[in-house]
Amino acid sequence: MIKKRILIQETNILLTSDVEPHSLLSFITKCREELKSYIRLNPDFLTSLEPLKIGEAPLIVKMMGEAANIAGVGPMAAVAGSISQLTLNFLLKNNAQHVMVENGGDVAFKINKKVIMGLYAGGSSLSGRVGFKIKPWKKLRGICTSSGTVGHSISFGQADSVTVFSSSASIADAMATSIANHATGHGSAEKVENCLAKAEEFRDHYRGVMVVVGESVGIVGKIPDLVETDKKVVLGDIFDVY
Repeated sequence: MIKKRILIQETNILLTSDVEPHSLLSFITKCREELKSYIRLNPDFLTSLEPLKIGEAPLIVKMMGEAANIAGVGPMAAVAGSISQLTLNFLLKNNAQHVMVENGGDVAFKINKKVIMGLYAGGSSLSGRVGFKIKPWKKLRGICTSSGTVGHSISFGQADSVTVFSSSASIADAMATSIANHATGHGSAEKVENCLAKAEEFRDHYRGVMVVVGESVGIVGKIPDLVETDKKVVLGDIFDVY
């Protein structure tokens, strides 16, 4: 089993896989260059906070545009999850049987072994103390987290973490951003409730959502079993894989 860090400018991938094609770095770089080339011709794609109409475009742009339309956010909200998902698809085409691609807290995976993913939720007491028990699964899955208190991504809410479990990392990434934007109100419980109310709008596109604001937690749909963990989860890796 290979476990390695891949750093390409803003892309920060923690890869766990049973194969490592020599062309993987070239593939990720190609995806990034296609996205940057599209943005040079369509600068609104980089800055828009609302969905945009996408015409002829590279696959990564189309994925991000579709996710943005579903979640009602700007397409860049799905960039990390889309890169995770494209990387996963590339490895599966190269005969991988067990792959986890974590890109800044956005995970795309298809696994044949049980793993525990630890939760990083800012200053919440749950941060680094609980994890999700992920069972072997034959289908592709995405687990993406957005936060209004951690990291540099734009968020209009104050959630410590909004974690979305879906069949698509690209869509899960955009939905996590959209839901986290609604972590507003006077207290942590109200912020959680507002997030869950927003999450209900996307029920056709996810398996479950977990929201953490301080010591308040809310869950809608079905999420993996929670387990206690004493593993250290570092800033920047919303999830770590043990």
